[in-house]
Amino acid sequence: MAQVTNFFVGANSGDGFQNLFSELIDIEQTYDLMVLKGGPGVGKNTFMREIGKEMEQTGTPVEYLWCSGDPDSLDGVVLPELRCAICDGTSPHVIEPQYPAAVDRYVDLGRFYDLGAAKAAAEEVKAHTHAYKAAYAKAYRCLKAARQVELDTVTAVHPTFNAQKALRRAEGIIAREIPKRRSEQGRTTKRFLGSVTHKGYIWRFDSVDTLCSRVYELEDSYELAGPILAKLHDAAVERGWDTIACFAPEDPGRIEHLLIPELELAFVTSRPGMEYPGTPSRRIRLDAMTDPKGKAHLRFQHRLTVLLREDGMQALREAKENHDKLEAVYNPYVDFEGVRALAALETGRLLSYLEK
Repeated sequence: MAQVTNFFVGANSGDGFQNLFSELIDIEQTYDLMVLKGGPGVGKNTFMREIGKEMEQTGTPVEYLWCSGDPDSLDGVVLPELRCAICDGTSPHVIEPQYPAAVDRYVDLGRFYDLGAAKAAAEEVKAHTHAYKAAYAKAYRCLKAARQVELDTVTAVHPTFNAQKALRRAEGIIAREIPKRRSEQGRTTKRFLGSVTHKGYIWRFDSVDTLCSRVYELEDSYELAGPILAKLHDAAVERGWDTIACFAPEDPGRIEHLLIPELELAFVTSRPGMEYPGTPSRRIRLDAMTDPKGKAHLRFQHRLTVLLREDGMQALREAKENHDKLEAVYNPYVDFEGVRALAALETGRLLSYLEK
């Protein structure tokens, strides 16, 4: 059975849409990258699902990259053993080929629209487009307000954290768990493990359990784990291990989860709203290394953060409803059989790469 993993390369946050699409695949090492172009409802998700499903059946590992706007839809598919990938290259994550045809190339799905019918529905298209964009603007205002309250909580707790004790724990883990492998540095793949979505929080801890049999759970309600995970990441890379660094959507410079698949070893952050559902090999209680004052006020701030994020999620639901209406306008005018036929053609091309 093919190994299947699930991540995100886009996420919603108080600073708007966070984008790791430039990290989707190392373009210098890529053999073929298909950049899909075409508007709402044209079949980009259908195209990627068809190819992913067929490649799974060959036993080829498949990485699915899900959409934070609709976590049931795909933003991309990566086939690491083939050094190939497919991605949605449209707004808000526009991608343009860097080495056209030689490495990366457009796949135009817009050809499957009935142009005349789409133009006849122009006013309806405009209305739904304006409505879903307005809902996203509202969502990001709510998420920003939530983040500002959350940062006040984090700022209050951090000075009470015994950071030196935590870093000593990290040094012990490095000595025990991360041996030196080779002199050259390991590579880092950057991902989000999840996002806040119109369905609430979605975290793909299933990928952690697929790739790693040993999991360290860091109980961390106040964003304390970042320096520890950075230290573990740097040590793994310096000792020659490839890593998957999963960044925090609200702070894309901070690692929130770290996977070292070749060691079957993972370090995950767990907090309310992002609880690791599995049974960890070890648990590190970072919250216990703090002694914050004014705990009643901190609990109030947490409740306020939750309420503001819930408002943001409601706005994301409004955005999804309007985007669904937009796609419903287009869907009757899309040649989905043509989309599937093109997916089959491209699958055949990918299968030919397996023989090389």
